[in-house]
Amino acid sequence: MEKEILKNYENAKSASDEVIEFAKKLIKIGEKALDIAEKIEKKIEELKVKPAFPVNISINEIAAHYTPDIDDNLIIQQNDLIKIDIGVHVNGYIWDRAFTVCIGEKDHPLIRISEKALAEALKLIKAGTKVYEISEVVEETIKNEGFNPIRNLCGHGLDQFNQHTTPTIPNGENSIQEEIKEGQVIAMEVFATNGSGLVKESYPTLIYKFKQDKPARLWEARKILEASKTRFNGLPFAKRWLTSIATPLKIDLALKQLTQIDALISYPVLKEVTNGLVAQTEETVIVK
Repeated sequence: MEKEILKNYENAKSASDEVIEFAKKLIKIGEKALDIAEKIEKKIEELKVKPAFPVNISINEIAAHYTPDIDDNLIIQQNDLIKIDIGVHVNGYIWDRAFTVCIGEKDHPLIRISEKALAEALKLIKAGTKVYEISEVVEETIKNEGFNPIRNLCGHGLDQFNQHTTPTIPNGENSIQEEIKEGQVIAMEVFATNGSGLVKESYPTLIYKFKQDKPARLWEARKILEASKTRFNGLPFAKRWLTSIATPLKIDLALKQLTQIDALISYPVLKEVTNGLVAQTEETVIVK
């Protein structure tokens, strides 16, 4: 890896360290999810780095992709199992992390096992290891404690301005023979559940990403598409980040049009299919 690229990753990691510690202090009963997300994103900007995607605050059976909506009134409650997923980037080089807390409890078995499974996976992430070997240890570690991994969620590679690239490392057992390579940057994330171990797309959709240029009828749609390329650098963005462009109603109409014409990728909330609780733990590593 070139020294300049490595320096960007090191700076992103350093900022991520601060942001994660800052975020952990915000997760309290009675707090609004919107306030937490906005404070974390403001902290990222204060550190002179940028968000790689909107802060995800996914609670209980929601595994991923929930970021607060415009004027969101979701309140953190006692015993909520809260997953905070944060990505920062420096010149497009991304550091991605996630942690889970249980409100009012110092410990929770799902958190403990997701952390343990991640630690075991990280031991194997080195040049020459095959993807299936990492996935096997994740599934075995979680199942040995009586829980299930989320089999259709995965760890993933990171590249400049690309938060999901090869390799893809499923949480569940598989036969993928692809080898981990020196110089790869991997965000390994583990999802553990007391449910069946699958997620499905659910409502609402609050995160989007540029896909391709397409002619759009609405002026607001054209402005949002342009922002998705330039302001957000082609990385995922939140619906609530668009209020400087249009009113909430017109934002909804524009986003609907842009997804219908295949100009944007949408990321619906992902929910465990049996409404099981989900814990997530994630860390980024550079393969050396």
